[in-house]
Amino acid sequence: MNVEKKCEVLCNFPNKPVTLTVEQSKLIAERIREDYYVHLIADNLPVATRLEFYSNREEEEKKKEKDVQFEHGYRLGFMDGNKFYLHNHLSFILYYHREDVEESQEHTYRVVRFEVIPQSIKLEDLKADEKSMCTLPEATGSAPQEIDPTKENQLLFTYSVHWEESDIKWASRWDTYLTMSDVQIHWFSIINSVVVVFFLSGILSMIIIRTLRKDIANYNKEDDIEDTMEESGWKLVHGDVFRPPQYPMILSSLLGSGIQLFCMILIVIFVAMLGMLSPSSRGALMTTACFLFMFMGVFGGFFAGRLYRTLKGHRWKKGAFCTATLYPGVVFGICFVLNCFIWGKHSSGAVPFPTMVALLCMWFGISLPLVYLGYYFGFRKQPYDNPVRTNQIPRQIPEQRWYMNKFVGILMAGILPFGAMFIELFFIFSAIWENQFYYLFGFLFLVFIILVVSCSQISIVMVYFQLCAEDYRWWWRTFLVSGGSAFYVLIYAVFYFVNKLDIVEFIPSLLYFGYTALMVLSFWLLTGTIGFYAAYMFVRKIYAAVKID
Repeated sequence: MNVEKKCEVLCNFPNKPVTLTVEQSKLIAERIREDYYVHLIADNLPVATRLEFYSNREEEEKKKEKDVQFEHGYRLGFMDGNKFYLHNHLSFILYYHREDVEESQEHTYRVVRFEVIPQSIKLEDLKADEKSMCTLPEATGSAPQEIDPTKENQLLFTYSVHWEESDIKWASRWDTYLTMSDVQIHWFSIINSVVVVFFLSGILSMIIIRTLRKDIANYNKEDDIEDTMEESGWKLVHGDVFRPPQYPMILSSLLGSGIQLFCMILIVIFVAMLGMLSPSSRGALMTTACFLFMFMGVFGGFFAGRLYRTLKGHRWKKGAFCTATLYPGVVFGICFVLNCFIWGKHSSGAVPFPTMVALLCMWFGISLPLVYLGYYFGFRKQPYDNPVRTNQIPRQIPEQRWYMNKFVGILMAGILPFGAMFIELFFIFSAIWENQFYYLFGFLFLVFIILVVSCSQISIVMVYFQLCAEDYRWWWRTFLVSGGSAFYVLIYAVFYFVNKLDIVEFIPSLLYFGYTALMVLSFWLLTGTIGFYAAYMFVRKIYAAVKID
């Protein structure tokens, strides 16, 4: 602590430099070409490289203000033309905060920031003596350490340590890592989304309420007019609107998983927004999400069971098993396959086998029993009461117009929720794939609420149009159409891959698309569930309002 080191040689004696074989040299050159980063940790702080650039382009401003941003880790090396250079000298800068104590006691020091300045210095220029001390050359005259992938290379690894006192308190030492350079964009995007959503909800509410009032008033008029007036619109399908769909078990299972996801995401974002999931405890977010998903099985099972009972299902044990295994099984399967590829590459990023087994045990030991418990109570509870009786004979569905096609519906319904959240999506993507910190959970919470509102509205509008077209098969269709924004997320992920990332290898591409598929699937379940429940409440409300003989 607090000991300056001018320049020290690492590992080897100065008279015996490190020799890299041809294979090692080739590997290092390849890694430099692929932009690899090195990550170090001191006192639980990750190392950061300081990047300075000028914020304003005006000339007179330029002298005053430099913008500082931090990059996670440091680059392994750099390329100049076709030559590869390795960063073999690291200058560490450790900032410490001196705690206030009484006079008699010694001072306590706290490390509050850990920066590195990587340099590439040729072996001949590093003058090293017997005590493994070395002298750095003058900045101007030194040549960088080249790595030639075709032959053996000799080099020294050296480091220096510099300590600086800082005013930053220990409690706020993470702030430098989380300084967002563009909070304005977030505010702008959120205000934009809020305006769009309010504007739309205003229009939708007005149209829907006015048309519904008119419809209901018409339908409830005296009988003598009704004989002359030809009935049309959504009242006609009242005898079929609550007819159970095909595959009720799968539908209720997917909706159960959607409820599970919804509860998990809501709690995780809320807790993170209150600042309880600090990035200093690595993996806290992921762990919390896994545990919450397991424990939210009760709610998932309850809603799935109650819906399954409403849809006239009676094999509740099979339904509960389906709910507990369908979505988690797909997720586990994809993750396992991807993990096998990572194992094949001997990467340290692979999930160890014992962890996999532990997750399986949690799934079958915690999640499955909880889903069964919830399903049992949900299935025993009174089913949702539908306001109208279902006819014995299904009525014929008239020919539908082209724009009532499922796929057109998905495209139309997905635009609004996706537009409300796509800027946040960009930041989340760059946090996952581009080595950035993501710590804007307050914004994320707002965006999540906007997403819920817009999904509900869109699905109500879509179901209204569908019933007006006298098509009563709305159960599956609402679920599919409400999740339409997931389709746009998929397209955006492909666009991001092509435009923003320079991934050329097969396995990284596979990982990207594997994880993207998981995100899209989860997002579809989430938005589909929100839309389905909104539409179901809406349908029950409007049919309760008309008099039916």
